[in-house]
Amino acid sequence: MQPNLKVRPIQRFAQAVSKCSAEAAVYGQCVFKDYNSVHKDLCAKEFMQLKNCYLV
Repeated sequence: MQPNLKVRPIQRFAQAVSKCSAEAAVYGQCVFKDYNSVHKDLCAKEFMQLKNCYLV
């Protein structure tokens, strides 16, 4: 019997997220620091680092 080689998208996403906890923490701290006046590109650098981690 062959193992199921298909991985559900949600499983791939969960694996990616679990490897990026440090980047997620930095992004979360940036947003939390000024959450009363959140605006576009407030934490763009931190978000891009998190996004790049997910995509790897």
